[in-house]
Amino acid sequence: MSDNWKIGKERKSGLNKKVERAILVGLIQRNQTEEQIKEYLDELEFLALTAGANTVKRFTQKADHPDKRTFIRKGKLEEIAEYVENNDIDLVIFDDDLTGKQTNILEEELKRKIVDRSTLILDIFASRAQSAQAKTQVELAQMQYLLPRLRGLWTHLERQRGGIGMRGPGEMEIETDRRIVRDKISFLKTKLEKIDKQNSTQRKNRGDLIRVSLVGYTNVGKSTLMQVLSKSDVFAENKLFATLDTTVRKVVFGRMPFLLSDTVGFIRKLPHHLIESFKSTLDEVRESDILIHVVDIAHPKYEDHIQTVTKTLTDLDVSDKPTLIVFNKIDLYRDRYFDKYLEAEVKENILSELKQNLINTYHHNNIFISALKKENMAELRETLKIMVENHYQIRYPYQTKRW
Repeated sequence: MSDNWKIGKERKSGLNKKVERAILVGLIQRNQTEEQIKEYLDELEFLALTAGANTVKRFTQKADHPDKRTFIRKGKLEEIAEYVENNDIDLVIFDDDLTGKQTNILEEELKRKIVDRSTLILDIFASRAQSAQAKTQVELAQMQYLLPRLRGLWTHLERQRGGIGMRGPGEMEIETDRRIVRDKISFLKTKLEKIDKQNSTQRKNRGDLIRVSLVGYTNVGKSTLMQVLSKSDVFAENKLFATLDTTVRKVVFGRMPFLLSDTVGFIRKLPHHLIESFKSTLDEVRESDILIHVVDIAHPKYEDHIQTVTKTLTDLDVSDKPTLIVFNKIDLYRDRYFDKYLEAEVKENILSELKQNLINTYHHNNIFISALKKENMAELRETLKIMVENHYQIRYPYQTKRW
């Protein structure tokens, strides 16, 4: 049986790995535009880079729906097969999930390792997991991903169907594997429940402090902002899902203390089984009093990122919490979109209009900052301090707090 579900475990050996050469494949389906697919593949390329692969070329095809056998049509498959044969390609990455049958057929046709978006994200998560909770969550997601694909992994047994008395043992072998995987899933869920109880006890022991959570799309600068606000050494890197384990720090502004937590970033097309596995990690968001929604204002599709995060927060039933939208990387925004000869006053007027438009659009107060350059941090601290203070007054209306 294939052991693709063990993705990410090789990295623990400490050996230097060859950087794999990859090609990306995307399908432009009904109600999708070429511009949308280009953006999805840009993100997929960043995912591949984070996982340790260099993208050499992209292939796209227009089709109303994926082919049941090979996902893409025959002509495009032949074109890809010719390219990978002549250009020393190690793996082919698809931007959508593949069935076990599709993966097997594609591997036979292309003679290369086939990876879909979910497998790629799982690989990154496996390499990033540090705590027992994160490792268990990733393993659970891997098992849930593997279960419906077991039939496809046992294609060598199909040759036995013509032999008398041979079909039964093959089917029994598949059922045995399914039972093993189901038992493993049950074991991991039980293990997660125990970890959740421990984490819940820890959260209760934090006392009555107001809790603030950083949320947002992946790679928008949440961990960098966490470093600046908490003045602590929090891991930050310009890669997707740099933060997988929730980090909590106590922060004091003046004499106003609160707990600040950094959570895993969201992403489009995040596999459902991965969301299910990481719901316990997102309990920190559910139990927060205030949300800081961090947005990369310099990203050309930041509106889509806001929409993705907002939808996820709605799914978690936390969209009604007091929220401050922090538009990060304003320094990069000016570098990309402002003419260097513009006067400072004109730049300020443009940013003021942009800020007001964003308030009208998203109905939340917002602040432009650069966490990396520590720009406008004083305004952010003051705004956050007022929000925390107001929340204390709401929570303890008849009690004087002297922090």
